[in-house]
Amino acid sequence: MRALNQRLVLDRLRTHGEATRPRIAADTGLSKPTVGQALLDLEQHGLVRATGRSLAGPGRAAVVYQAAPDAGHVVGVDIGRRVIRVAVADLEGSIVARLDEPNRCRSASALVRTVSDAVDRAVASAGLAPHEVVATVVGTPGVPDPATGTVHRAPNLPGWERRGVLHELVSALAVAGSDVVVENDANLCAVGEHALGAALGVDVLVCLTVGTGIGMGLLVAGRLFRGAHGAAGEIADLPYGPMPSGAGARRPGPMETAAAGQAVVDAARALGLTARSAKDVFRLARAGDERAVRVVEEEAEKLAYVVSAVTAVLDPRLIVLGGGIGGNADLLAGPMRRALAATIPAVPDIVAGQLGEDAVLAGAIATALDTARDLVFDRRGLPHTAGA
Repeated sequence: MRALNQRLVLDRLRTHGEATRPRIAADTGLSKPTVGQALLDLEQHGLVRATGRSLAGPGRAAVVYQAAPDAGHVVGVDIGRRVIRVAVADLEGSIVARLDEPNRCRSASALVRTVSDAVDRAVASAGLAPHEVVATVVGTPGVPDPATGTVHRAPNLPGWERRGVLHELVSALAVAGSDVVVENDANLCAVGEHALGAALGVDVLVCLTVGTGIGMGLLVAGRLFRGAHGAAGEIADLPYGPMPSGAGARRPGPMETAAAGQAVVDAARALGLTARSAKDVFRLARAGDERAVRVVEEEAEKLAYVVSAVTAVLDPRLIVLGGGIGGNADLLAGPMRRALAATIPAVPDIVAGQLGEDAVLAGAIATALDTARDLVFDRRGLPHTAGA
Protein backbone atom coordinates (compact mmCIF):
# COMPACT_ATOMS: atom_id res chain seq x y z
CA MET A 1 0.00 0.00 0.00
CA ARG A 2 2.87 2.35 0.79
CA ALA A 3 4.32 1.81 -2.69
CA LEU A 4 0.92 2.38 -4.28
CA ASN A 5 0.59 5.68 -2.45
CA GLN A 6 4.06 6.75 -3.56
CA ARG A 7 3.22 5.95 -7.15
CA LEU A 8 -0.10 7.77 -6.97
CA VAL A 9 1.55 10.91 -5.61
CA LEU A 10 4.37 10.77 -8.15
CA ASP A 11 1.96 10.23 -11.04
CA ARG A 12 -0.02 13.25 -9.90
CA LEU A 13 3.07 15.45 -9.98
CA ARG A 14 4.21 14.11 -13.35
CA THR A 15 0.81 14.46 -14.98
CA HIS A 16 -0.37 17.80 -13.64
CA GLY A 17 2.80 19.54 -12.51
CA GLU A 18 4.02 20.89 -9.21
CA ALA A 19 1.63 21.09 -6.26
CA THR A 20 1.38 21.44 -2.50
CA ARG A 21 0.58 18.58 -0.15
CA PRO A 22 -3.07 19.74 0.35
CA ARG A 23 -3.53 20.02 -3.42
CA ILE A 24 -2.11 16.53 -3.97
CA ALA A 25 -4.35 15.13 -1.23
CA ALA A 26 -7.42 16.72 -2.83
CA ASP A 27 -6.49 15.45 -6.31
CA THR A 28 -5.63 11.88 -5.29
CA GLY A 29 -8.14 11.30 -2.50
CA LEU A 30 -5.36 10.35 -0.09
CA SER A 31 -5.17 11.82 3.40
CA LYS A 32 -2.70 14.62 4.07
CA PRO A 33 -0.58 12.45 6.43
CA THR A 34 -0.43 9.72 3.77
CA VAL A 35 0.61 12.24 1.12
CA GLY A 36 3.18 13.67 3.50
CA GLN A 37 4.74 10.25 4.12
CA ALA A 38 4.79 9.47 0.40
CA LEU A 39 6.45 12.79 -0.38
CA LEU A 40 9.04 12.16 2.31
CA ASP A 41 9.86 8.72 0.88
CA LEU A 42 10.00 10.03 -2.68
CA GLU A 43 12.14 13.02 -1.71
CA GLN A 44 14.62 10.82 0.18
CA HIS A 45 15.03 8.71 -2.94
CA GLY A 46 15.50 11.69 -5.24
CA LEU A 47 12.24 11.31 -7.14
CA VAL A 48 10.60 14.54 -5.97
CA ARG A 49 11.94 17.83 -4.66
CA ALA A 50 10.63 20.92 -2.95
CA THR A 51 10.70 23.97 -5.22
CA GLY A 52 9.47 26.70 -2.90
CA ARG A 53 6.40 27.73 -0.97
CA SER A 54 2.91 28.71 -2.01
CA LEU A 55 1.66 32.05 -0.71
CA ALA A 56 -1.94 31.51 -1.86
CA GLY A 57 -4.67 31.32 0.78
CA PRO A 58 -4.68 32.08 4.51
CA GLY A 59 -2.29 30.61 7.04
CA ARG A 60 1.26 29.40 6.73
CA ALA A 61 2.67 29.02 3.22
CA ALA A 62 2.65 25.42 1.98
CA VAL A 63 5.68 23.68 0.45
CA VAL A 64 5.43 23.14 -3.30
CA TYR A 65 6.74 19.84 -4.70
CA GLN A 66 7.63 18.69 -8.22
CA ALA A 67 8.72 15.41 -9.75
CA ALA A 68 12.50 15.48 -10.11
CA PRO A 69 13.22 15.48 -13.85
CA ASP A 70 16.84 14.43 -13.35
CA ALA A 71 16.01 11.27 -11.35
CA GLY A 72 16.78 9.36 -14.53
CA HIS A 73 17.39 9.86 -18.23
CA VAL A 74 16.40 8.13 -21.45
CA VAL A 75 17.91 7.81 -24.90
CA GLY A 76 16.07 7.77 -28.21
CA VAL A 77 17.70 6.62 -31.45
CA ASP A 78 16.48 6.87 -35.04
CA ILE A 79 18.44 4.69 -37.47
CA GLY A 80 17.81 6.12 -40.93
CA ARG A 81 19.35 5.16 -44.23
CA ARG A 82 21.23 8.44 -44.45
CA VAL A 83 21.26 9.82 -40.89
CA ILE A 84 21.43 8.38 -37.38
CA ARG A 85 19.75 10.66 -34.84
CA VAL A 86 20.27 10.37 -31.07
CA ALA A 87 18.68 12.37 -28.27
CA VAL A 88 19.01 12.21 -24.48
CA ALA A 89 16.07 13.43 -22.39
CA ASP A 90 15.22 13.78 -18.72
CA LEU A 91 12.08 12.31 -17.15
CA GLU A 92 10.02 15.33 -18.21
CA GLY A 93 10.95 14.66 -21.82
CA SER A 94 13.19 17.72 -22.12
CA ILE A 95 16.07 17.10 -24.52
CA VAL A 96 19.41 17.62 -22.79
CA ALA A 97 21.68 16.44 -25.62
CA ARG A 98 21.25 15.83 -29.35
CA LEU A 99 23.52 14.29 -31.98
CA ASP A 100 22.96 13.70 -35.72
CA GLU A 101 25.45 11.35 -37.38
CA PRO A 102 25.71 10.58 -41.14
CA ASN A 103 25.05 6.92 -41.85
CA ARG A 104 27.84 5.76 -44.16
CA CYS A 105 27.83 2.19 -42.88
CA ARG A 106 28.20 -0.63 -45.40
CA SER A 107 27.65 -3.50 -42.98
CA ALA A 108 25.51 -4.38 -39.99
CA SER A 109 28.54 -4.61 -37.70
CA ALA A 110 29.66 -1.12 -38.70
CA LEU A 111 26.16 0.22 -38.07
CA VAL A 112 26.03 -1.33 -34.59
CA ARG A 113 29.38 0.28 -33.74
CA THR A 114 28.32 3.64 -35.15
CA VAL A 115 25.04 3.68 -33.23
CA SER A 116 26.74 2.61 -29.99
CA ASP A 117 29.43 5.26 -30.37
CA ALA A 118 26.86 7.96 -31.17
CA VAL A 119 24.86 7.07 -28.05
CA ASP A 120 27.99 7.13 -25.89
CA ARG A 121 28.94 10.58 -27.20
CA ALA A 122 25.42 11.95 -26.74
CA VAL A 123 25.27 10.69 -23.14
CA ALA A 124 28.70 12.17 -22.40
CA SER A 125 27.75 15.52 -23.93
CA ALA A 126 24.74 15.59 -21.58
CA GLY A 127 27.17 15.35 -18.67
CA LEU A 128 25.86 11.93 -17.69
CA ALA A 129 27.47 8.64 -16.75
CA PRO A 130 26.18 5.57 -18.65
CA HIS A 131 24.44 4.18 -15.55
CA GLU A 132 22.25 7.29 -15.38
CA VAL A 133 20.44 6.18 -18.55
CA VAL A 134 17.41 4.16 -17.48
CA ALA A 135 15.88 3.22 -20.85
CA THR A 136 16.89 3.33 -24.51
CA VAL A 137 14.52 2.95 -27.46
CA VAL A 138 15.82 2.51 -30.99
CA GLY A 139 13.78 3.06 -34.14
CA THR A 140 14.73 1.06 -37.22
CA PRO A 141 13.21 0.20 -40.58
CA GLY A 142 11.80 -3.31 -40.71
CA VAL A 143 10.28 -5.74 -38.24
CA PRO A 144 12.42 -6.48 -35.16
CA ASP A 145 12.25 -10.14 -34.12
CA PRO A 146 13.70 -10.45 -30.60
CA ALA A 147 13.43 -14.25 -30.63
CA THR A 148 15.93 -14.67 -33.48
CA GLY A 149 17.73 -11.37 -33.12
CA THR A 150 16.79 -10.52 -36.69
CA VAL A 151 15.35 -7.38 -38.29
CA HIS A 152 13.12 -8.56 -41.12
CA ARG A 153 12.14 -6.44 -44.13
CA ALA A 154 14.94 -3.84 -43.92
CA PRO A 155 16.53 -4.05 -47.39
CA ASN A 156 17.70 -0.42 -47.42
CA LEU A 157 20.25 -0.97 -44.61
CA PRO A 158 23.15 -3.15 -45.82
CA GLY A 159 23.40 -6.38 -43.86
CA TRP A 160 20.76 -5.29 -41.36
CA GLU A 161 18.69 -8.43 -41.90
CA ARG A 162 21.54 -10.68 -40.76
CA ARG A 163 20.49 -13.11 -38.06
CA GLY A 164 21.63 -12.03 -34.60
CA VAL A 165 22.24 -8.36 -35.42
CA LEU A 166 19.44 -7.28 -33.09
CA HIS A 167 21.09 -9.07 -30.18
CA GLU A 168 24.40 -7.35 -31.01
CA LEU A 169 22.73 -3.95 -31.03
CA VAL A 170 20.93 -4.49 -27.72
CA SER A 171 24.11 -5.81 -26.09
CA ALA A 172 26.10 -2.81 -27.30
CA LEU A 173 23.56 -0.35 -25.88
CA ALA A 174 22.84 -2.14 -22.59
CA VAL A 175 26.39 -2.09 -21.23
CA ALA A 176 25.41 -0.01 -18.18
CA GLY A 177 22.18 -1.85 -17.45
CA SER A 178 19.89 0.36 -19.51
CA ASP A 179 16.61 -1.24 -20.60
CA VAL A 180 16.83 -1.42 -24.43
CA VAL A 181 13.94 -1.82 -26.86
CA VAL A 182 14.14 -1.84 -30.66
CA GLU A 183 10.97 -0.74 -32.45
CA ASN A 184 9.84 -0.22 -36.04
CA ASP A 185 10.44 3.39 -37.11
CA ALA A 186 6.98 3.95 -38.60
CA ASN A 187 5.45 2.78 -35.32
CA LEU A 188 7.55 5.32 -33.43
CA CYS A 189 6.59 8.02 -35.93
CA ALA A 190 2.94 7.37 -35.06
CA VAL A 191 3.71 7.43 -31.33
CA GLY A 192 5.63 10.70 -31.71
CA GLU A 193 2.89 12.46 -33.66
CA HIS A 194 0.31 11.20 -31.15
CA ALA A 195 2.35 12.41 -28.18
CA LEU A 196 3.59 15.77 -29.46
CA GLY A 197 2.44 16.44 -33.00
CA ALA A 198 -0.44 16.35 -35.45
CA ALA A 199 -2.34 13.49 -33.80
CA LEU A 200 -2.75 14.79 -30.25
CA GLY A 201 -5.95 13.38 -28.77
CA VAL A 202 -6.73 11.17 -31.78
CA ASP A 203 -7.75 7.65 -30.78
CA VAL A 204 -7.50 5.83 -34.14
CA LEU A 205 -4.82 7.02 -36.52
CA VAL A 206 -2.46 5.95 -39.26
CA CYS A 207 1.00 7.41 -39.80
CA LEU A 208 2.07 6.78 -43.40
CA THR A 209 5.81 7.32 -43.88
CA VAL A 210 7.19 7.53 -47.40
CA GLY A 211 10.82 8.16 -48.24
CA THR A 212 13.59 5.74 -49.20
CA GLY A 213 11.07 3.06 -48.17
CA ILE A 214 7.44 3.02 -47.21
CA GLY A 215 5.86 2.07 -43.90
CA MET A 216 2.88 2.60 -41.65
CA GLY A 217 2.35 2.97 -37.92
CA LEU A 218 -1.09 2.24 -36.46
CA LEU A 219 -2.61 3.45 -33.21
CA VAL A 220 -5.92 1.98 -32.06
CA ALA A 221 -7.63 3.35 -28.95
CA GLY A 222 -4.55 5.53 -28.55
CA ARG A 223 -2.21 2.53 -28.28
CA LEU A 224 0.31 1.20 -30.74
CA PHE A 225 -1.00 -1.77 -32.71
CA ARG A 226 1.78 -4.17 -33.75
CA GLY A 227 -0.25 -7.21 -34.79
CA ALA A 228 0.38 -10.83 -33.83
CA HIS A 229 3.97 -10.92 -35.13
CA GLY A 230 4.95 -7.26 -34.93
CA ALA A 231 4.43 -6.80 -38.66
CA ALA A 232 1.27 -4.67 -38.69
CA GLY A 233 1.75 -1.75 -41.06
CA GLU A 234 4.33 -3.44 -43.32
CA ILE A 235 2.61 -2.01 -46.38
CA ALA A 236 5.70 -2.41 -48.54
CA ASP A 237 4.31 -5.93 -49.05
CA LEU A 238 0.89 -4.69 -50.20
CA PRO A 239 0.17 -6.03 -53.72
CA TYR A 240 0.27 -3.38 -56.42
CA GLY A 241 0.09 -3.93 -60.16
CA PRO A 242 1.15 -7.24 -61.73
CA MET A 243 2.40 -9.60 -59.04
CA PRO A 244 6.13 -10.32 -59.46
CA SER A 245 7.56 -13.82 -59.28
CA GLY A 246 10.88 -15.40 -58.46
CA ALA A 247 13.12 -15.53 -55.41
CA GLY A 248 13.75 -11.80 -55.23
CA ALA A 249 10.22 -10.73 -55.99
CA ARG A 250 9.48 -9.58 -52.43
CA ARG A 251 12.62 -7.50 -51.91
CA PRO A 252 11.61 -4.71 -51.74
CA GLY A 253 7.87 -5.30 -51.64
CA PRO A 254 5.53 -4.35 -54.49
CA MET A 255 4.16 -1.20 -52.87
CA GLU A 256 7.58 0.08 -51.93
CA THR A 257 8.78 -0.51 -55.47
CA ALA A 258 5.78 1.40 -56.82
CA ALA A 259 5.62 4.37 -54.43
CA ALA A 260 8.87 5.00 -52.52
CA GLY A 261 11.52 7.55 -53.42
CA GLN A 262 13.17 5.80 -56.35
CA ALA A 263 9.80 5.23 -58.01
CA VAL A 264 9.12 8.98 -57.96
CA VAL A 265 12.50 9.68 -59.55
CA ASP A 266 12.00 6.97 -62.18
CA ALA A 267 8.56 8.32 -63.09
CA ALA A 268 9.96 11.82 -63.48
CA ARG A 269 12.82 10.66 -65.68
CA ALA A 270 10.38 8.71 -67.86
CA LEU A 271 8.68 12.05 -68.62
CA GLY A 272 11.99 13.71 -69.51
CA LEU A 273 12.77 15.45 -66.21
CA THR A 274 16.36 15.45 -64.96
CA ALA A 275 15.46 15.08 -61.28
CA ARG A 276 18.16 13.48 -59.14
CA SER A 277 15.86 12.91 -56.16
CA ALA A 278 12.21 12.89 -55.16
CA LYS A 279 12.88 16.22 -53.46
CA ASP A 280 13.75 17.69 -56.88
CA VAL A 281 10.47 16.42 -58.31
CA PHE A 282 8.37 18.05 -55.61
CA ARG A 283 10.36 21.27 -55.95
CA LEU A 284 9.59 21.36 -59.68
CA ALA A 285 5.92 20.62 -59.01
CA ARG A 286 5.72 23.59 -56.64
CA ALA A 287 7.27 25.73 -59.35
CA GLY A 288 4.46 24.70 -61.72
CA ASP A 289 6.23 22.18 -63.96
CA GLU A 290 3.38 20.20 -65.54
CA ARG A 291 5.35 16.96 -65.81
CA ALA A 292 6.37 17.11 -62.17
CA VAL A 293 2.78 17.87 -61.17
CA ARG A 294 1.68 14.78 -63.09
CA VAL A 295 4.25 12.62 -61.25
CA VAL A 296 3.10 13.99 -57.89
CA GLU A 297 -0.55 13.31 -58.69
CA GLU A 298 0.28 9.73 -59.71
CA GLU A 299 2.18 9.30 -56.43
CA ALA A 300 -0.85 10.61 -54.55
CA GLU A 301 -3.07 8.05 -56.26
CA LYS A 302 -0.73 5.24 -55.21
CA LEU A 303 -0.77 6.45 -51.61
CA ALA A 304 -4.55 6.73 -51.78
CA TYR A 305 -4.61 3.05 -52.74
CA VAL A 306 -2.68 2.27 -49.55
CA VAL A 307 -4.98 4.43 -47.43
CA SER A 308 -8.12 2.90 -48.94
CA ALA A 309 -6.91 -0.58 -48.00
CA VAL A 310 -6.21 0.28 -44.36
CA THR A 311 -9.35 2.42 -44.08
CA ALA A 312 -11.49 -0.54 -45.06
CA VAL A 313 -10.11 -2.41 -42.06
CA LEU A 314 -9.45 0.21 -39.35
CA ASP A 315 -11.59 3.22 -40.30
CA PRO A 316 -8.99 5.68 -38.92
CA ARG A 317 -9.96 9.20 -37.97
CA LEU A 318 -6.67 10.67 -39.19
CA ILE A 319 -3.93 9.93 -41.71
CA VAL A 320 -0.62 11.61 -40.86
CA LEU A 321 1.86 11.83 -43.74
CA GLY A 322 5.55 11.67 -42.84
CA GLY A 323 8.94 10.92 -44.33
CA GLY A 324 10.84 12.72 -47.07
CA ILE A 325 8.00 12.26 -49.58
CA GLY A 326 5.07 12.12 -47.19
CA GLY A 327 6.17 15.46 -45.76
CA ASN A 328 4.88 17.08 -48.97
CA ALA A 329 1.28 16.89 -47.79
CA ASP A 330 0.52 20.29 -49.30
CA LEU A 331 0.86 18.69 -52.75
CA LEU A 332 -0.29 15.15 -51.94
CA ALA A 333 -3.31 15.53 -49.66
CA GLY A 334 -5.66 17.10 -52.21
CA PRO A 335 -5.20 14.47 -54.95
CA MET A 336 -5.32 11.75 -52.30
CA ARG A 337 -8.68 12.99 -51.00
CA ARG A 338 -10.13 13.13 -54.52
CA ALA A 339 -8.96 9.60 -55.27
CA LEU A 340 -10.31 8.30 -51.97
CA ALA A 341 -13.68 10.00 -52.38
CA ALA A 342 -14.22 7.92 -55.51
CA THR A 343 -13.55 4.61 -53.76
CA ILE A 344 -14.48 4.71 -50.05
CA PRO A 345 -17.55 6.06 -48.20
CA ALA A 346 -15.76 7.99 -45.43
CA VAL A 347 -12.52 9.80 -46.23
CA PRO A 348 -10.33 10.35 -43.14
CA ASP A 349 -8.58 13.64 -42.54
CA ILE A 350 -5.15 13.73 -44.20
CA VAL A 351 -2.56 16.04 -42.66
CA ALA A 352 1.15 16.61 -42.62
CA GLY A 353 3.09 15.42 -39.63
CA GLN A 354 4.19 18.29 -37.42
CA LEU A 355 7.44 16.78 -36.20
CA GLY A 356 9.18 16.33 -39.55
CA GLU A 357 12.44 14.42 -39.43
CA ASP A 358 12.26 14.26 -35.63
CA ALA A 359 9.03 12.22 -35.48
CA VAL A 360 10.73 8.85 -34.98
CA LEU A 361 13.07 10.31 -32.36
CA ALA A 362 10.14 11.88 -30.52
CA GLY A 363 8.34 8.53 -30.52
CA ALA A 364 11.44 6.78 -29.22
CA ILE A 365 11.76 9.27 -26.34
CA ALA A 366 8.05 9.00 -25.50
CA THR A 367 8.24 5.20 -25.47
CA ALA A 368 11.40 5.18 -23.37
CA LEU A 369 9.80 7.52 -20.83
CA ASP A 370 6.89 5.13 -20.31
CA THR A 371 9.40 2.48 -19.26
CA ALA A 372 11.82 4.70 -17.39
CA ARG A 373 9.25 6.26 -15.09
CA ASP A 374 8.58 2.79 -13.70
CA LEU A 375 12.18 1.64 -13.63
CA VAL A 376 13.42 4.57 -11.55
CA PHE A 377 11.49 3.07 -8.64
CA ASP A 378 13.77 0.03 -8.82
CA ARG A 379 16.86 2.10 -9.51
CA ARG A 380 16.22 4.29 -6.46
CA GLY A 381 15.44 1.41 -4.14
CA LEU A 382 11.67 1.93 -3.94
CA PRO A 383 9.38 -1.09 -4.22
CA HIS A 384 7.92 -1.41 -7.72
CA THR A 385 4.22 -2.15 -8.08
CA ALA A 386 3.55 -3.90 -11.35
CA GLY A 387 0.64 -2.46 -13.25
CA ALA A 388 0.17 0.40 -10.79
